[in-house]
Amino acid sequence: MHDEPGRHLTDSGSIPIDPDIEVDETETRPARPPHLRWTYLAVVALGGAIGTAVRAALAAAFPAHDGISWVILAINVAGAFFLGLLLEALAHRGPDVGRRRRIRLFVGTGLLGGFTTYSTLTDDTARLLGDGHWGAGSGYAVLTAVLGLLAVVAGLWIAALVRPRGAGTGTRGAAR
Repeated sequence: MHDEPGRHLTDSGSIPIDPDIEVDETETRPARPPHLRWTYLAVVALGGAIGTAVRAALAAAFPAHDGISWVILAINVAGAFFLGLLLEALAHRGPDVGRRRRIRLFVGTGLLGGFTTYSTLTDDTARLLGDGHWGAGSGYAVLTAVLGLLAVVAGLWIAALVRPRGAGTGTRGAAR
């Protein structure tokens, strides 16, 4: 069937943009990667602004003592715990799409990313070491890393314990 001279209608009734491309290839445009979507960037930015503001308020309320910022250590450990809790909980509720992705980006990447501050840990450690407080500087860094690791494991473990029966991906969740 001809619509115009030299142009043929396809089975679907649409005309390809390029005659060398199948019509099916032009109907679906590849989705933009999540990191290039403005809505996801806004969600991360909003969460990051909130997390950073909370951290700044806590750091101002509880200043460092003898060069060691105990509140920053507590913030980093708490952030590691809540990140483990969040990611374990979301991982067993289905694929990282839609609402789960927005929650992960807002809370995990944004809020907790802004709340925790390993750059301040590094800066505090460098100052302690630079001032000759080798024991305090290295102890502060190692303690933060070890407690952070234990906190994320605890978050993963608690999220797995409180997971609703039947929730999950894979065969265990599907069988229930």
